[in-house]
Amino acid sequence: MLLHIILSLFTMALGTLQGSTSKAINNIAKPNCPTHCGNVTVPYPFGIGKDTGCSLDESFYVTCNTTDEGPKLFLLSSNIEMYNFSDSEFRVRMRPAFRCYNSDATISSESDWWIRLVSPFTFSQRNKFTVLGCDDYSLIRGKNFSSGCLGICSEDQDHPDDGQCTGSGCCQTSIPKGLDYYNVTLQAFRNHTDVSSFNRCGFAFLGEEGSFVFHGANDLSNYTDVWLRTMATVHVVVDWVIAPNTRDCSESSACKENSSCYPVDGGGYHCRCDGGYEGNPYLDPGCQDINECLDQETNPCYGDCLNTPGSYNCTCPRGSFGDAKIENGCHQPIGSKFSSTTFVIGMVFGLLAILSSILGVFYSIRRKKLMKLREKFFEQNGGVLLKQKMNSQGSHEAMTLFSIAQLRKATNNYSQENIIGRGGYGVVYKGVLSDKRVVAIKKSKIVDVSQAEQFINEVLILTQVIHRNVVNLLGCCLEEEVPILVYEFISNNTLFHHIHSRPGGMSWLSWENRLKVAVEVGGALAYLHSETIMPIIHRDVKSTNILLDDNYTAKISDFGASRLVPLDHEQVTTLIQGTLGYLDPEYYNTSQLTEKSDVYSFGVVLGELITGKKPIGVDRSNDEKNLATYFVNSVKGNRLYEIVEPRILREGTLTQIQAVGDLVKRCLNSNGHDRPTMKEVVVELDSLRKFTTHPWIQQQTCQETSSLVLEDEQYNLYEVPLVSYSSNEMQSYSNSTYMAFEEKKPR
Repeated sequence: MLLHIILSLFTMALGTLQGSTSKAINNIAKPNCPTHCGNVTVPYPFGIGKDTGCSLDESFYVTCNTTDEGPKLFLLSSNIEMYNFSDSEFRVRMRPAFRCYNSDATISSESDWWIRLVSPFTFSQRNKFTVLGCDDYSLIRGKNFSSGCLGICSEDQDHPDDGQCTGSGCCQTSIPKGLDYYNVTLQAFRNHTDVSSFNRCGFAFLGEEGSFVFHGANDLSNYTDVWLRTMATVHVVVDWVIAPNTRDCSESSACKENSSCYPVDGGGYHCRCDGGYEGNPYLDPGCQDINECLDQETNPCYGDCLNTPGSYNCTCPRGSFGDAKIENGCHQPIGSKFSSTTFVIGMVFGLLAILSSILGVFYSIRRKKLMKLREKFFEQNGGVLLKQKMNSQGSHEAMTLFSIAQLRKATNNYSQENIIGRGGYGVVYKGVLSDKRVVAIKKSKIVDVSQAEQFINEVLILTQVIHRNVVNLLGCCLEEEVPILVYEFISNNTLFHHIHSRPGGMSWLSWENRLKVAVEVGGALAYLHSETIMPIIHRDVKSTNILLDDNYTAKISDFGASRLVPLDHEQVTTLIQGTLGYLDPEYYNTSQLTEKSDVYSFGVVLGELITGKKPIGVDRSNDEKNLATYFVNSVKGNRLYEIVEPRILREGTLTQIQAVGDLVKRCLNSNGHDRPTMKEVVVELDSLRKFTTHPWIQQQTCQETSSLVLEDEQYNLYEVPLVSYSSNEMQSYSNSTYMAFEEKKPR
């Protein structure tokens, strides 16, 4: 019964799709041959029936079968249903492969899917391979091709994003050109045991890009709706060509009169009518002339219209002049005797023309001077150096080159009221671009050669970095006297501001959210150290260089002091740069910069988050003045709980706090080799954070638990329960979490 309903709905939706065809070739069949199969029109070189002579050859015959739902069209003698023809492609019906699981991890139902095409038909690159599910992966295989996609729900978000098929619950990948066969199989990592409460089934299918829209958590739980929607709206695009083994179509006889032959990459060709002609280019007598004079909407003519082969002429009526293709464009000639008024008007227009010419000359001279000045600034600000380094490093990512006018308009001519920050390398302005995007515009100070190199260094680094926890570089401008960078605008100030600038800190800065910020910053640094083309050492990690957006997501900024590390070097020698209190003492003493220098600075930031104290306290005693030294000594002396913020003691377990304190102590080790890597730091912090978060907890439970734990005026912006664990529970959870991470990470 359910299958009958599904097929009925699919048939109704298919009829709608067939009614809205793309730009089709003029659908003319061979004389005395049927032209329709139900609602589908069949254009030559295709033809209905085998050995009927209605198709170009046996490769293009189709079969029209009558079913309970009405006539349906099939490719050759196969069960591949066709519809919606155009001059280079058609669409076929597909079915998704699926696998569903019971709550005890056994398979309740499953189905695989495959299609094989024959020459001259191949699957179009307009198709995308899609996998839907929270515990699923699928392989798509064809001739000389194999690929796959993973559908895994991210553990750090409550729900997958609607409409975003980027791997969290939904994954999409491309297929190669010329694919004529594919076989889809669907597998699961843990038989949906971890996600069975909200996701019982996984799907995999090939379909036209854009035809499937991911509806987030609803698609993961409502598998019946996914099945109905994909069957009804998702279809596969198939390319077709004439003579697929032909490379040169210049002498082809298949293209008839008034049409041209267009070769296709990979072999074969198409015939298309020439401009001004219409019809079927594969059938005699070829394409016929269009009478443009009969279509005034497409070919407007407000005078005398004369059709010509492939075009038309539109002229003003006899005795008038002008452009007849423009309304009121034809004018009567002026009489032979000029009136005084006409003479005056002519003189005025003549003088205006002379004045305009003079102004044009001056404007042209001034424009050339400005262009030379901008070229001078471009070279002075390192533009030539930027191009050289990008070419030498093979870095050709596209960047927006903003003009002077765009940025001056965005900042109200760099008004003082638009200043949102000052740093060692320049001033930062808030700006609004013409497309309403709010941006942060960093205008450097007057630079010498070394400062220009630092500016170019920051540009090169940021073009390699693509991470959700790193401030995104939108573009730059090198035409001003000083170089300018344009970043995304991060609206919620710095982490330093939230820790130190308000009495008691902001209400959102709970224990759980401090761990969240630490994991995000640590993950970004781990990415810079190990996942970019060339490892990047930030060299100035501090709380003032960590920004927070509207959702309190942490983003690392200010790469002016950063350095790239060649792959064959573990360390580089540099002039010492950094901020007092965060600076790695080993780097300070040896000038040898390594990734462990960032680990030390991150340890200081983590100490700030736990204690709420500044790295250097001028108003503190000598023993407490340096936060790093004071923190390490407190951990060694078992006095950690005396220096942490009181709120942390209320919200976190003593075991969690001790574990973070020990981690900070290892990050602050005076010997860099004994410090953990940023990857190791992130794994430990993430395992601790999982004690207070769960990616699929119900919102009602979150609100109830938050109201019980936060009894004072403080409010937790992220509605996640704060849960206490015993020491044994904590160790058990940490081990299981690490094992799950090892199982799921890409191999």
